Amino acid sequence: MAKQKFAPVKGPKVTWKNAFKRDWQLYLLLLVPLVLVFVFSYAAYPGMRMVFMNYKPAKGYAGSEWVGLDIFKKIFKDADFLRALRNSLVFNFLDLLVGTPIPILLALLLNELRYPKFKKFSQTILYLPHFLSWAIIGSVAYQLFKPSSGLINILLTNMGHEAVPFLTEKWHWAVTYLLIGVWQTMGWGTIMYLAGITSISGELYEAAMIDGAGRWKRMWHITLPGIKPTIITLLIINLGRVMNSNYERLAVFGNSQVKDFQYQLAIYIYEKGLGNSQFSMATAVGVFQSVIGVILVLAADRFAKALGEDGLI
Repeated sequence: MAKQKFAPVKGPKVTWKNAFKRDWQLYLLLLVPLVLVFVFSYAAYPGMRMVFMNYKPAKGYAGSEWVGLDIFKKIFKDADFLRALRNSLVFNFLDLLVGTPIPILLALLLNELRYPKFKKFSQTILYLPHFLSWAIIGSVAYQLFKPSSGLINILLTNMGHEAVPFLTEKWHWAVTYLLIGVWQTMGWGTIMYLAGITSISGELYEAAMIDGAGRWKRMWHITLPGIKPTIITLLIINLGRVMNSNYERLAVFGNSQVKDFQYQLAIYIYEKGLGNSQFSMATAVGVFQSVIGVILVLAADRFAKALGEDGLI
């Protein structure tokens, strides 16, 4: 008996006019964030031509002198820029190196908790620092780590140890700066990895338990491979920020005794560019940061695809 072939049923054709008439409220709501993104992200792009000009605010774009690539040549010959670039790369890569595994470990531990209320409480406590400004975090850190009157050093001296210059000696400052940064961001990363863990099929865990796999083996062979795409995606995103220093974070923890390490690109832009009214220089450094960030993201994305993982692009 011959099989009957049925033609697929075609629904009504969706046109732009019909879609807008049906969902005009949604399009109207979407228009507001689109306008904001366009104004603050793209409308300023024509102003970047000042990187090829000796820009003077009083003269404007029309009266400022075109200098070609002289601004970039001046920056790359500046010893302060090279020092700021070195510090930015070192500290941001250390942030990435130290800050990447900790949220993964926390997510794995939280996923193994079997008491739901404590699990939710822990997630909330870990995520709260993400919403704190660096001004608040800096105030708390100074109360804890002051050389003589900080809580940590008071406890150390009472126990017979010497006070530790957490914020006034550059090597101790570097460790303190990095660990506080990890503490502030680890909650957000933990939530992202937990969301990735929830997408793993429970049948895999049940099959592993039937085969006699313990908790650590299930974690190693199921959970970690299951969140591998999330790890790679977040790693690619964070690589794009390697050139960007957080000015607020640096300003809060900075002082003259640790300037060798504190002097990063954000401080350079503020002091050399904005502080001295050299807007062309500040914009050129910002463009340089953006270009390097895009190159790193594209390279990491291509590397992820070469490993057989889905990239961002």
